[in-house]
Amino acid sequence: MSTRLTTTGGAPIADNQNTLTAGPRGPVLLEDYQLIEKLAHQNRERIPERVVHAKGWGAYGTLTVTNDITKYTRASIFAEVGKTTPLIARFSTVAGELGAADHERDVRGFAVKFYTDEGNWDVVGNNTPVFFVRDPLKFPDFIHTQKRHPRTNLRSATAMWDFWSLSPEAIHQITILMSDRGLPQTPMQMNGYGSHTYSFWNDAGERFWVKFHFKTLQGHAHYTNAEGAEVTGRTREGYQEALFGTIESGEFPRWKLCVQIMPELDAEKTPYNPFDLTKIWPHSDYPLIEVGIMELNRNPDNYFAEIEQAAFSPSNKVPGIGYSPDKMLQARVWSYADAHRYRLGTHYEALPVNAPRCPVHHYHKDGNMNFFGQRTGHVDAYYEPNSIAGSAKQDPSVAEPPLRISGDAARYDHRVGNDDYSQARALHDRVLSDAERQRLYRNTAEAMQGVPEEIIERMLGHYAQVSPAYAEGIRAARAEIIGALQAAE
Repeated sequence: MSTRLTTTGGAPIADNQNTLTAGPRGPVLLEDYQLIEKLAHQNRERIPERVVHAKGWGAYGTLTVTNDITKYTRASIFAEVGKTTPLIARFSTVAGELGAADHERDVRGFAVKFYTDEGNWDVVGNNTPVFFVRDPLKFPDFIHTQKRHPRTNLRSATAMWDFWSLSPEAIHQITILMSDRGLPQTPMQMNGYGSHTYSFWNDAGERFWVKFHFKTLQGHAHYTNAEGAEVTGRTREGYQEALFGTIESGEFPRWKLCVQIMPELDAEKTPYNPFDLTKIWPHSDYPLIEVGIMELNRNPDNYFAEIEQAAFSPSNKVPGIGYSPDKMLQARVWSYADAHRYRLGTHYEALPVNAPRCPVHHYHKDGNMNFFGQRTGHVDAYYEPNSIAGSAKQDPSVAEPPLRISGDAARYDHRVGNDDYSQARALHDRVLSDAERQRLYRNTAEAMQGVPEEIIERMLGHYAQVSPAYAEGIRAARAEIIGALQAAE
């Protein structure tokens, strides 16, 4: 026997093929509540897309702890070797809109929500360990350069390079973006990073600074610009096809979760600001420590409900994991949750995909999407503090230890005295091979097409401070491209 079709109110439907009319030629009757319900719902099927990271792909999985790090953190997710925690992950492009092609050169978002037994913990990062800016006041300006020009409604290479040429701190991230790593073949073939500096704290009240790394176990694979364009000519959904198809076939992708640990007071000794999002911590100083294995092993049943409505935010943290003086992180703690309240609704974390798997008790009341009533532990408790037995009360035992580092303004200044070139120099000179450097030069030169010479020269001045060979390599690649274009005319 087939399932009976009903209205949203649960009433069975007799005819879902024909509109009610006053006669064979109409008009349509206003009493056709089923027609009105279907059209009204269709008008409301779309919600605002994410301003950033709009195009994404995701799946469910688990994290299994493989190494004991309880001396660094009391977070229950890491309580014992072998412990498994369910999660959902979402990968995305930064600049593209919801309908953008998957295989475009862009930074990729890498977000994971862990449903721990002490609340949800979200790691919301990228496939790069650094970012373009270190001060949140510049983040909206940067994103404007990645979006459409208000007059032409086209992406503007001029705006992008103009902003970067006036923001020398971006050159480390630009180098990664224009390298092979800027166009992974699939979501499974890229690393993920928390990027920001977070903190761990243990039962003894000791704090450690920490960076999170998700190392792909599938190996890295990348496309050139030409190969990416060829794939896009066949399909705009290559990432979705690859991720969904791989998991559906039973080939479950995996990543090794590692951390870098820095003792709290080391933050005052490093030659760089360890809370600067444009900087990495050298692995020679703070080596990777394996924590566990993340595996994706289940596709969502409904993309909209479970991936489009998945809401990740650094504001979701758990006892044993905290923040740092990273200015970008501090701003994201507020702005991400605010974006979800606007896009999804006041009680967005009550949606099944976002709901914690542990008991929830809070005093947020009313507002749209409150379908759950009181969550305060007692029906008469709708405020706090109160003296009502059984109502939710604060727990001082989960308070973080105080910060012990100084607030030396000069050390954490946005621009003055900052070295924006040495880490990009190490990447260019010591990490990339000759062939990788040649592709980097070519990708950069191609991205500069149509940009005014004044802006290009300003940007080349930054490249020259990284390495004279870097600037000259881009100049040579530009000359080759311009020559080829002139020959074709």
